[in-house]
Amino acid sequence: MWPYSAERLRAMYDGGRGDTTARRFARFWARVHALGLLPRRWVTLEVPGRRSGRLARFPLGMADWNGRWYLVSMLGERCDWVRNVRAADGLVVLRRRQALACRLTEVPVTDRAPILKRYLAKVPGARPHLPVDRHAALAEFDAIAASYPVFQVLSDHHDQGRPI
Repeated sequence: MWPYSAERLRAMYDGGRGDTTARRFARFWARVHALGLLPRRWVTLEVPGRRSGRLARFPLGMADWNGRWYLVSMLGERCDWVRNVRAADGLVVLRRRQALACRLTEVPVTDRAPILKRYLAKVPGARPHLPVDRHAALAEFDAIAASYPVFQVLSDHHDQGRPI
């Protein structure tokens, strides 16, 4: 059982930024994901900071949908990694045992609902942050889709059918 309540998990990211505890967890999970110790849906996103230019690392879980991989912002539009990806024109590195250069392309709002639903099914840590139950109808995911950015992962490896 997870030692933190859903309320505490949401509070760790108040305002779209992680508090000290969330940052510690993020550093730990970024290392674990980069080593490739967990299933392939768990990656470390590396992207230059939009203001500092320094490499920023974010541990993320991906959703697979219709043979493609997607990154979803559980914190919505104000999330730092979303802002950094947009500033970098989608050019990022996903790390999982090795570095893989990728381009993230934003999914139109009208296409996000089934991906958001799949994301909640596969990434349990995101459930406290999205205001929809993972078993809800697609219409409920449609209602929140504009608030939660979704990016498709494009890479030479992925496009040739090899896993990320």
